[in-house]
Amino acid sequence: MRKSWWKILCVILLVYAIVGGLLLPVPAIRQLQETIRNLYYHVSMWFAMMILFTTSVVYSIKHLRTLDYKYDIYAREYAAIGLLLGLLGYSTGAIWASYTWADPNNPAYASFGSIVREPKLIGAAMAILIYFAYFVLRSSITDIDKRARVSAVYNVFAYAMLFPSIWIVPRLLPSLHPGQEGNPALNFNDIDSRMRMVFYPAVIGWTLLGVWISTLKIRLTFIKEKSWLHA
Repeated sequence: MRKSWWKILCVILLVYAIVGGLLLPVPAIRQLQETIRNLYYHVSMWFAMMILFTTSVVYSIKHLRTLDYKYDIYAREYAAIGLLLGLLGYSTGAIWASYTWADPNNPAYASFGSIVREPKLIGAAMAILIYFAYFVLRSSITDIDKRARVSAVYNVFAYAMLFPSIWIVPRLLPSLHPGQEGNPALNFNDIDSRMRMVFYPAVIGWTLLGVWISTLKIRLTFIKEKSWLHA
């Protein structure tokens, strides 16, 4: 029970975030209206993704310092779940944009061109593709030791490109995305206290879920590759 407290906390926080995100009152903001509830899912998943990618690159650096194969496993699995959360965050963001950025007086396809040119969408897509390439690179190298070292170096590169592609470059260009002058959902002018009561637990809940799934995948990998770990 003492080792599982964080898993129980994860379930409680996610149930609270999902139910509260759908039922609790939100501020009436013109153009966003009820779609602002997506903040609890879209933005919180992106924050969880960033935390998991950070954890992944820490283990990659540990592998480069020690050449311990288990750290490569940690880095791979945390990056995989981080990428999954990134895809979910990107998908929920794209759906959100289709409701708030499209011109209601024209067909949806008429606004498609301007939406896909949105700097934040392009930057997010670049970040996701960079991490997709990480797994393509891993699958292309058969030698286990070489794959671990090359992947660790690439993971550091991918993480270094992550922040410019989704945080810095899009802020240098005109954008429809909220929070252009700062960090969306962290700026006290972006959301009120009612939303923060749900948003912050949602970030913790999605992060704990990502860690939970990652640890399960790591344990399965240890079972499959036990001979390498004890070599």
